[in-house]
Amino acid sequence: MQYQIKAPASICGRVVLPASKSISNRALVINALSGNQRLPDNVSDCDDTKVMLRWLGTKPEVVDIGAAGTAMRFSTALLTVTEGTRCITGTERMKNRPIAVLVDALRQLGADIEYMEKEGFPPLRIVGNPLLAGGELSLPGNVSSQYISALLLIAPVLKKGLRLVLTDTVISRPYIDMTMAIMRDFGAKVHWTAEQAIKVEPGGYQQCPYYVESDWSAASYWYEIMALQQGPTAEVVLPGLFAKSLQGDSRGAQLFEQLGVQTAFEGNEVRLRKSANRVEHLEYNFVEMPDLAQTFVVTCCMLGIPFHFTGLQSLRIKETDRIHALEVELAKLGFVLKDRNDSELLWAGERKDVAKEVAIDTYEDHRMAMAFAPVSLCGKEIRINNPEVVTKSYPNYWKDLKSVGFTIG
Repeated sequence: MQYQIKAPASICGRVVLPASKSISNRALVINALSGNQRLPDNVSDCDDTKVMLRWLGTKPEVVDIGAAGTAMRFSTALLTVTEGTRCITGTERMKNRPIAVLVDALRQLGADIEYMEKEGFPPLRIVGNPLLAGGELSLPGNVSSQYISALLLIAPVLKKGLRLVLTDTVISRPYIDMTMAIMRDFGAKVHWTAEQAIKVEPGGYQQCPYYVESDWSAASYWYEIMALQQGPTAEVVLPGLFAKSLQGDSRGAQLFEQLGVQTAFEGNEVRLRKSANRVEHLEYNFVEMPDLAQTFVVTCCMLGIPFHFTGLQSLRIKETDRIHALEVELAKLGFVLKDRNDSELLWAGERKDVAKEVAIDTYEDHRMAMAFAPVSLCGKEIRINNPEVVTKSYPNYWKDLKSVGFTIG
């Protein structure tokens, strides 16, 4: 499938964003461990959350997680403390995404896990034990925060709880803090005991009602649209976003101020408007909000703002190698990017001639599709290959673009 994207002359509208999948999946794991039969309110309808809901509701012998990386990590941990023997698997891409760090950690806590095919990768065979011992662990802090969150989520039901020491630099710390905050909402006792050490007391979770806020990652594409919009009267309202959010990606609002987008909080909604303030060069460390890197890379290129972005090490092991994908696809638009040390992307303003009409490949990565669609606002004839990938986190993305005047066909 391929979509051709044509942008309107001006944008004005109100868009209801999806609920946060990051919060949804964490809340679903905790809710299951609490024994609550009632689901949290406003749970995300994205693919990543649907696969969690499906297996939690049916408890199959084979848990097929599809392409959902968060669900794979969280479910692997949850299955170790869930009675029964199950296999967990996913797409071919998922079978090539490493999981050894998490499996090794869970084994140290007493989990019974076997690799069914390739060492260090899914699929896995897990023999669940509701009486898993727990104890103390040391884990590199510079691995995916989802490994750390997966361990923290099950820690309150471990007999000894968990003391987790993180070595090296801790990346994506806001996601760890988000996990801990949601755990506390359900009655868990968890706190930082030092700069890189976390203590979780045993005792389980309490059942309670819970509401999931809207997704700040999804909001970033509307910030990008506003930044690239030419008309000065453009305005977009995004309900369901909290000024004091659990989501680290909410910091993207402050960074977009440097790219000419104003944010006004009005209760629990956001109003976006254009601003004349725009930097000539942008440097930023994305270690705490890596999921917004694609949005800012594409936005800066299209605005002609050279950049140097660091803290991108986790992009190599996402749905695709996002550093490579950005370099290849932006080259189609004439932008010559360079990468360094598997963790940096730079654009110094170098351009080359390209074809007028461009088809962007999405690499089975939802964020590639959503970050590149707004390029149509810059007079480019953009086509998006395999646009259906957006269902992973934002199923109504194309519908919402149409609602503010984009033509998609």
